[in-house]
Amino acid sequence: MEIGNITTPFGRRSMTLGMLANQVMAGEIKPDQSVDKWKLFRALCEAKPLLGISDRALAVLNALLSFYPKNELAEQSGLIVFPSNIQLSLRTHGMAEQTVRRHLAALVEAGLLLRKDSPNGKRYVRRDRAGEVDEAFGFSLAPLLARAEEIERLAAEVTAERLHAQRLRERITLCRRDVAKLIETAVDEEIPGDWQGLYGEFRDLVEGLPRSPTTGQLEQLLDELTALRADILNRLEIRVKSTKQSGNAHHIERHIQNSNPDSNSELEPRFEPKQGAMAEQDNRLTAVAREQGRGEAAVSNRQDEAPGRQPGNHDERGGLKTFPLGLVLQACPEILAYGPGGAIRNWRDLMAAAVTVRSMLGVSPSAYQEAADVMGPENAATVMACILERGGHINSAGGYLRGLTRRSEKGEFAIGPMLMALLRANAPAGRKAG
Repeated sequence: MEIGNITTPFGRRSMTLGMLANQVMAGEIKPDQSVDKWKLFRALCEAKPLLGISDRALAVLNALLSFYPKNELAEQSGLIVFPSNIQLSLRTHGMAEQTVRRHLAALVEAGLLLRKDSPNGKRYVRRDRAGEVDEAFGFSLAPLLARAEEIERLAAEVTAERLHAQRLRERITLCRRDVAKLIETAVDEEIPGDWQGLYGEFRDLVEGLPRSPTTGQLEQLLDELTALRADILNRLEIRVKSTKQSGNAHHIERHIQNSNPDSNSELEPRFEPKQGAMAEQDNRLTAVAREQGRGEAAVSNRQDEAPGRQPGNHDERGGLKTFPLGLVLQACPEILAYGPGGAIRNWRDLMAAAVTVRSMLGVSPSAYQEAADVMGPENAATVMACILERGGHINSAGGYLRGLTRRSEKGEFAIGPMLMALLRANAPAGRKAG
């Protein structure tokens, strides 16, 4: 059958240069060229984004291929199919005939089909006396055969792009997991740093990805997440190296620097756990409070009678002694700025300010709650005020607070020496000299 002749469309459909080019290309099919029609159709399904055809257009093409009698598309077998729109509608599972016509036009425009219209525009076949096809009018599948290599190449490109995007998504998922867990580790271990800011940056990157991102957008996100992960790892590695250099087993276990409450660089530089010294310092603080007219300290309600408690550390009920609020504010004036409205008028205001300072210094809620349970809420707020006052000398406020809590449980900690040291540090020069 001769298919190389140029034909024009029936009726009001106009001829275009694209149609002419497709017919010329279809006429260049090699005599022995053939391809499996269903293998080619699967390649078309893969390459559809690059060919600009829709799923429903492919459904119509699938129906047309089902009317081709053989599995191999070859010029010797003829490449014209001539089903009616009603038959195509049935094989496309009831697609409306108008929709079928629209998708047939789209396949022709995409250069995947050619129209070979009869004189009256009908699709039919003329056979010879032996029953062989003499001439057929309908749709030519020649463009599919002519473009088989191109279609397979496009399908391979789409497949490779899809696999690349899949690998990018996998790497992004792993990187997201790493960043989230590393930040969580840093917060749990109370390592100093702007971890909240880093987490906000991480969420901005992830949430900025569109619902259907391109490969370029995935690559950009992966690069940014990789850089963020490297930054976090660098900070943690520096921390790990510093703890190894310290040679302190407690540091290695908890990754906390300078959290020893007995350290000379912390709040109690001259504190010696001797009975006489502590009692004397508490008596001096009580005398200062009386001179100021602030009254005696409130008594804690804790009932634990741990062995080894030393005189002057605790009240008669066994709890830590609570000192007057005025004395606490005189020793720790920096806490005033964090009170409600920039002022502290009562213990409730001090405890509210202590919660704000706790969050600012990176102390975990569990560490502060444990301190409040052991020391009492007023004393825990007092200790937070003291930590704020000497914050420049403490590398890990959370570790320091936990250390004081453990000492308080054993009866080895008193707030008096801490306040006394801060009172001396904040005293005017004249009073210090006197």
